[in-house]
Amino acid sequence: MGEPRAFSDQTLVDVRAGRATVIGDDRGVAVVRGGELELVVSLEARGQGLGTALVTRALGPDDAPGVAPTLAWAHGDHPAARALAARFGWSPVRTLLQLRAPIATVAPDPAAPDGYALSSFRAGDPADEADWLALNAAAFAHHPEQGRMTLEDLRAREADAWFSGDDLLLLRDAAGDLAGSCWLKVEDGIGEFYAVAVRPDLQGHGLGGVLMRAGAARLAGRGLSAAALYVEGDNEPALALYRRSGFEQYAIDVQYAAPPAGS
Repeated sequence: MGEPRAFSDQTLVDVRAGRATVIGDDRGVAVVRGGELELVVSLEARGQGLGTALVTRALGPDDAPGVAPTLAWAHGDHPAARALAARFGWSPVRTLLQLRAPIATVAPDPAAPDGYALSSFRAGDPADEADWLALNAAAFAHHPEQGRMTLEDLRAREADAWFSGDDLLLLRDAAGDLAGSCWLKVEDGIGEFYAVAVRPDLQGHGLGGVLMRAGAARLAGRGLSAAALYVEGDNEPALALYRRSGFEQYAIDVQYAAPPAGS
């Protein structure tokens, strides 16, 4: 298994925007936002009860941000994370898999099928932003995080050093309506398929594969060590698509839920 990330991108966006509560110091940090808890403890401080102390503070009356968190993410399915969750009576309810694949040495054909055209996202353009947000909300309507992305969230990512409009590919139909998108995040030698979306009425017509090939073509020849993506552990159609594209499991994130009140 690979090394887990410390915090999700949305958590970092919310911290910078002042929408999250941060607890701790350089030995360990807990972040609470929207009823969710994420924490990280430095390697040299592990095994000293710091994780327990941070969770206790996040749940307690002094540091709890109004409403105590009822969900917690463990980035990496480590025994210590499982033990910490069990100590507080939290149970696993969701898994998020990170998959990786080698970068293609020969770029796949990125051509769009008849009736469709590929273009790059124009950062700061209200029309492209509105179109993409509408597509994202529809394609990820049942996703707890991705489907709730706002214009503020999108523009925060546009301001990140890793963002490039050329790496956000838009697939439009003959009428000019957005049919799908493939958003790539290139950072630290990894080309991540950050979000691949297909309009709900067009799902099941092979456009996901078109977008994956277009993304792979965009990543080829850039000296990257691997392609990566995140997918829900129970999303079998997406897992099948990604496995056909050569992706294999690399890491796992586990979400835990607090026991019901009064139990």
